[in-house]
Amino acid sequence: MSHDLSAIGSDRIALLETFVRIVESGSLSAAAAQLGSTQPTVSRRLQQLERLLGVRLLQRSTHRMNLTEDGTRCFERAKDLLADWQILESDVRGADDQPAGHLRVVAPHAFGQQQLVGPVAEYLRRYPRMTVEWLLHDRMPDFIGEGIDCAIRVGEILDPSVVALRLAEVPRIVVASPTLLGGRPLPQRPDELADLPWLALHTFYRDEVTLTHAGTGETARFSIRPRLSTDGLQAIRNAAILGLGVAIGSQWALVEDLAARRLVQLVPEWQAATLPVSLVYPPVRHQPARLRRFIDVMRVAVPLAFRTFQTP
Repeated sequence: MSHDLSAIGSDRIALLETFVRIVESGSLSAAAAQLGSTQPTVSRRLQQLERLLGVRLLQRSTHRMNLTEDGTRCFERAKDLLADWQILESDVRGADDQPAGHLRVVAPHAFGQQQLVGPVAEYLRRYPRMTVEWLLHDRMPDFIGEGIDCAIRVGEILDPSVVALRLAEVPRIVVASPTLLGGRPLPQRPDELADLPWLALHTFYRDEVTLTHAGTGETARFSIRPRLSTDGLQAIRNAAILGLGVAIGSQWALVEDLAARRLVQLVPEWQAATLPVSLVYPPVRHQPARLRRFIDVMRVAVPLAFRTFQTP
């Protein structure tokens, strides 16, 4: 059997990358989705690599796929070789090279549909040879298994296995519908809030609220019994507009409602703790240019995007 690369019809780096994606994602179909390919193409590349090396790399059955002993050795060496290839490409092309390729990014539902689209658009304008897959969900992704380059997360990052680069701080304020107050004066101090009906955004608060005075740093803490709990920022906003209760929300999401008097800010000198917005990615020996450039753009564009949505 000839090991001539031209006879195989595909380059060795692409075959190794396909094999690594299959192993890390756990299936041919998942690898195909991450590579923007098809399952038959991925299967064919795997067979080509096995023919090239003269060994079986994976044992496949209807429900399972396991590495052979040769496959395990190949997988570990392939990861090192691909990392070295990325370093070589970067060094040869130079630091000013325009990145080309595909970037898979996970962003939170609420921010990802509005605030963060502008920064992504800036990245795509600056690097026209790039494409971005913009995936919206609120959980920490499995970077390797899902083929994710990076994620934008709201809240504290507690996972020590990832790198978290803080991009911005999001202020949170206390709001309610004017109808909830029934013409009563707006509460000015936290002790006036405890007896009101509450809504809970249980990603960040459930049965207790802590507020801090913007001027003095004084802290007030009190318990609440929420009428409605949810993990969706827009759901909590809409429930507040309907007069179901008091809510704490990110200031950027409430600017238009405050201006239109659908909501009013309560205890305006007091705020909940700000929420950090971080760009998160797995530690790697060498970052590909597409990710380095994305990080550079996000460092500048994300703080500007959130500043645009602050109230005066």
